[in-house]
Amino acid sequence: MASSYNVTRVSKSLVTPSEPTPNETLTLSFIDCVPGLRHGVRSIHIFKQGHEPAKVIKEALSKALVHYYPFAGRFIDPDSPAAGEVTVACSGEGAYFIEAKANCSLEDVNYLDLPLMIPEFELLPEPHPDVPLLNMPFLMQVTEFTCGGFAVGLITVHSLADGLGAAQMINAIGELTRGLTHPTIKPLRNSAIIPKPPSVLPGPPPSLDDLKLKYSTFDISQEFINNIKSDYFKENGQHCSTFDISVAKAWQARTRAVKLEDNNEIVNICFFANTRQLLNKEELPSGSGFYGNCFYPVTVSATCGEVVNMDLVGLVKMIKEAKLRLPNEFSKWAEGGFKKDPYEITFSYNFMFVSDWTRLGFQEVDYGWGTPLHVIPFAYFDFMAVSILNSPPPPKKGCRVMTQCVKIEHLADLQREMANI
Repeated sequence: MASSYNVTRVSKSLVTPSEPTPNETLTLSFIDCVPGLRHGVRSIHIFKQGHEPAKVIKEALSKALVHYYPFAGRFIDPDSPAAGEVTVACSGEGAYFIEAKANCSLEDVNYLDLPLMIPEFELLPEPHPDVPLLNMPFLMQVTEFTCGGFAVGLITVHSLADGLGAAQMINAIGELTRGLTHPTIKPLRNSAIIPKPPSVLPGPPPSLDDLKLKYSTFDISQEFINNIKSDYFKENGQHCSTFDISVAKAWQARTRAVKLEDNNEIVNICFFANTRQLLNKEELPSGSGFYGNCFYPVTVSATCGEVVNMDLVGLVKMIKEAKLRLPNEFSKWAEGGFKKDPYEITFSYNFMFVSDWTRLGFQEVDYGWGTPLHVIPFAYFDFMAVSILNSPPPPKKGCRVMTQCVKIEHLADLQREMANI
């Protein structure tokens, strides 16, 4: 039976910067141009209360675009591969803003906890009718509920900003709604501070096979996480993080679920580590925040048999060791010390990608009525097996793992393995 809850989009407009901004062409960095980043990152942010939030946020967005003016521009593709790389025309044409109203309260729809009682496409902004979705860096929809609460649906194109950068911009909107005259963090978008290795040559485009991957969501309890942290400390005399444990659990559960026939077959996880702390500090003025893509792909590989049979403490140790290698590997890459570009990602079924949303800053956004109840990120592509780590809605604690990482024939086994905590 179809749901009686629905959303009506009542206005759609382009929001332009409230003051004149530079009319320039933004050249993207080496990392911005990584194949696969030209996609829309979709998320829904739920707030319990507000007063005319769409009107207030729209006005603040216009002010924020003065400081983050590339988000009001358009991606420009070259006429041919030989003509150059993708650029952003900082034209001030505007970000797409949609105001919508729901015919229910947040309580009616369980505060938009999963599974959603309103389809995600009703809460996310739809594309502008005259601009291709991936040519517009920023789209926002504010949906007001009858209770006074609201949801903010966002689509940002990854080529312009990574998760930390996008959250930095959204927090700036929140600060301006609360009456600040300028964002507390001065935005920095100088692509030249990102290294461009001298000897890395582009390889062939990655294979993008439609794996028809299925969604599933799991909550890992705080008690389970605390128990593994205790076990890890007893065995290694060191601390480990919720991230380490959640990734290890998801990696092992998925590997067991897909039941590879050869125990010697290599399985991999890959997560994208922030590298701002590894950049030249002289190019990052105090109080500034670089909001372009600034990450390095950290890959952990092992045989199927090792991942299936090892205890979680052992897998956590492998993940921590990979993280410790990050500074040296990033430095080696920046100096051109790799024959194969580590940013050339493989999208096979033996790779699972991890995206960590717990520390990006979206949970701290405040438009004047408090921080969000929770944030819902969505997976990216059917050719990319992914697990997204996030915080569960309160009062729950622990870690929520949103997955799109297995085919239908492996889904039941994944659910059974993830429940085994």
